[in-house]
Amino acid sequence: MSRLLNGIKANNFVIIGRAGMDLFPDPPGSTTETAQYMQVALGGSSANIAAGICKLGGRAALVTRVSDDSIGRYCVHQLEHYGVDARYVTPVAGEYRNSLAVYETRIKDHQSVIYRNGAADFQMNQEDVTAVDYAGYGALITAGTVFAAQPSRSATFHAFDLARAAGVPVIFDVDYRPYSWSSAAEASSVLSRAAEASDMIVGNDEEFGFMAGDVENGLNKARELAEDGDRIVVYKMGNKGAITFAQGREIRTGIYPVQALKPTGAGDSFMAGFVTSIANGHDIQTSILRGSACASITVSQPGCAPAMANTATLETFLANHSGPTSA
Repeated sequence: MSRLLNGIKANNFVIIGRAGMDLFPDPPGSTTETAQYMQVALGGSSANIAAGICKLGGRAALVTRVSDDSIGRYCVHQLEHYGVDARYVTPVAGEYRNSLAVYETRIKDHQSVIYRNGAADFQMNQEDVTAVDYAGYGALITAGTVFAAQPSRSATFHAFDLARAAGVPVIFDVDYRPYSWSSAAEASSVLSRAAEASDMIVGNDEEFGFMAGDVENGLNKARELAEDGDRIVVYKMGNKGAITFAQGREIRTGIYPVQALKPTGAGDSFMAGFVTSIANGHDIQTSILRGSACASITVSQPGCAPAMANTATLETFLANHSGPTSA
């Protein structure tokens, strides 16, 4: 585990996965079908994590493919706006297109529509990941959607091998999205393989249950993955907090309750807050709580990348909030 923690403390991450465009009706509370105005922002789990890390003072480079059009260029410009290194973001021509997510800034009857047909990011290949100098980074981070199709799946597993050969630990956010996969059985097998190959695994109770084949067995799956003591496994339970398995301990933490505007972006923000907090010298329990605070900040504002905390926002929130809840 020392290799993992030392890698995170470098606060310099290479992140594999998609960048996309988010659209959400304005003003908050509007439904998509009655919208007259839309806000636009950077989206995609891996891009959001990268942006969140940079906003919190870390460094991040993204490896992905984007469509060779104005939407792909928008994504690259937004990555650069947040300080993300986009040198490994490669355009792909033809009919491949960037992901689009249309979601609402409301909790009740929330609607989210994802356009993923012919996704450009799934065209990331072994040449793309081989171009990365992994030794120049402290850790590799990826989210589960990157494994949902070829050639992206094989390329990412190859990146895992290259990172390990360079002594770089792998951090895996399960991030299971059923609509991206051809079958649940395939997803369970591939995501389990990715988890076994990772040094840190972050997922919610349903995702661990999915990998275990039964939602009731999710906690046991998390414990099983943490058995050798060399991994950190974070088992998130929504408003019930999280159980983190690390250094032979089960660390239970609560959340920071807020008036949420939307359910999206929490997981990406949590990851950014968690790893940058470890990098800044906080212990694992405190880092989990700081990640939870970042998630609360993000769901209380419109958008995902724009709503993610920067260092000043996070410290102000922690100073003024009465939480966390007891675990």
